[in-house]
Amino acid sequence: METYTLANGMQIPKLGFGTYKLTGFSGAMAIKSAINNGYRLLDSAYNYENEGALGKGIRDADVSRSNLLVTSKLPGRYYHYDAAIRTIQESLYRSGLDYFDLYLLHWPNPKDDHYVEAWQALIAAQQFGLVRTIGVCNFLPTHLDRLNQETGVLPQINQVELHPYFNQLEQRQYDEAHGILTEAWSPLGRASEMLTDPTLIQLAHKYGKSVVQLILRWEIQLNTLPIPKSSSDQNQLSNLELFDFTIDDADMEQINHLTKPDGRTHDQDPATYEEF
Repeated sequence: METYTLANGMQIPKLGFGTYKLTGFSGAMAIKSAINNGYRLLDSAYNYENEGALGKGIRDADVSRSNLLVTSKLPGRYYHYDAAIRTIQESLYRSGLDYFDLYLLHWPNPKDDHYVEAWQALIAAQQFGLVRTIGVCNFLPTHLDRLNQETGVLPQINQVELHPYFNQLEQRQYDEAHGILTEAWSPLGRASEMLTDPTLIQLAHKYGKSVVQLILRWEIQLNTLPIPKSSSDQNQLSNLELFDFTIDDADMEQINHLTKPDGRTHDQDPATYEEF
C-alpha cells in the first residue's frame, strides 16, 4: 500500500475503507474482513451508529491496533465545546478504543454557526490525547479560511464528495495549496450510473481493469484518498488492486471532463446543507 504524508508528518494509506451502513454482526465481520484483506485506514462516524461494530471488527481481526488508522466524526448536534469533548469520549467507549487516529467535523452547518467552537474542541481533544490528528468533512474554502483566522490551526484532511461526475477541482486546488489532504467520500458516486458510463467502460477495458478500479486509480492520481465501502470479500480485494497500473495524462483528462456543475449525488451543498 502506497501512502501520503500529512502536513503533520503522519503517514496515511492512499486508499481507505468506508464503513457507512456496516452495522451489527454483519458489519463487524465486514470490517474484520477488510482489515485482514489489507486495509489499514478505517472510516467511521458517530452518525453511522456503528462504532461498536467497528471496535468489534478491529478486536477480531488478525492485525494489531497499532497498525491501523481509525477515523470517526463529530455530528453537528454536539458542536458546543463541552458536548464535543464528551461525545468524543463516548465514541471511544463505544468502540473500545483508547484513541482515534483521525477525528473530523462531519459538516460545517454554517447557518447553525458553531463549527469554530467545535474545531476548538477538536484541538483540545488532540492535546488531551483522545485523537492523534484532526480534520473536517465538506468544508468549503470560506469555512477553512475562518478556522485559520480564528484558531490558527488548519485541518490535516478535508473529506468531501468526489467522483468522476463531481471532481471538485477548485476545492482540491485550495486544499493542496494549504497543505490539506483531500479525501473522497462517495468515490463511485451513484454506482449504478457511474459503472455504465461509456467513457469509463472504454478506458477500463483499455487498462484491463474494472470501472471501479479505474475510478479509484483516477482519484489516487488526483492526489486524493478514496474510501470505498464493500461488504464483499471479493470486492474488498479487487478494490486494492490499484497500484500495478497508471492512467496516462490524456485519459485522466477524459475522466476529468465527465464532471458536471450539478454532479453531487444528493442535494448536499455545504454552503446551505446542514446535518445534525
